Amino acid sequence: MLLPNPMFDPQNLQIVVTADGSHSLRLPDMDESYHSTHGALAESRHVFIKNGLQAWLAVNRQAREVHILEYGFGTGLNALLTCLLDTPVSLVYHSLENHPLPASLTARLNYGTLLHAEETFQRLHAAPWNSEVEIRPGFTLHKIRCDFIDYRHTGPCQVIYFDAFAPGKQPEVWQTDILQHCHDVLSKGGVWVSYSARGQLKRDLAAAGFEVETLVGPPGKKEMTRGWKR
Repeated sequence: MLLPNPMFDPQNLQIVVTADGSHSLRLPDMDESYHSTHGALAESRHVFIKNGLQAWLAVNRQAREVHILEYGFGTGLNALLTCLLDTPVSLVYHSLENHPLPASLTARLNYGTLLHAEETFQRLHAAPWNSEVEIRPGFTLHKIRCDFIDYRHTGPCQVIYFDAFAPGKQPEVWQTDILQHCHDVLSKGGVWVSYSARGQLKRDLAAAGFEVETLVGPPGKKEMTRGWKR
């Protein structure tokens, strides 16, 4: 997640238990959580894995490698679920984050325990920033410490996980030039996914050139958004 500097203090982050038993983090100063309180695991699986990566793989069955670009490494949950995905395709995972979480906090999150992947979860967080690291055969992690607004991806990617805080909390992250850059760096046939279903977001995605879909959302949320680069 990209956080405004004045509002980010790791000491203020609170671990909360969501409806499916998985943890999330809450920022009281923003009245915002890193995930849905209706289930962090359920949300990540539904929005980013099922309707993002797996949707792309379903129509690209001959693919040997896929580059994923994530806006918001955050707790590492999306990265963990992607790393654990059973697929013969090599995954290269580029993840942006301006304010990495302290190890003392990520060590208390229960994703590794729930998914029987504690060692993998620890390796994701221990990986150095701004370097490519093989977490397991077929999964390479590239954590990039940067400001979303200034970042420009230099290589093509096939899937984008847009997991910034809600537009109402951080509108600057959802601005049109960032969405346009997402469209520009996607390969033809690439997919962009987010939990947000705001009308303005859909209009901005369409203006950037995406073919926009409104999909059924994760538990507790009626809709989500997906965009394809045709």
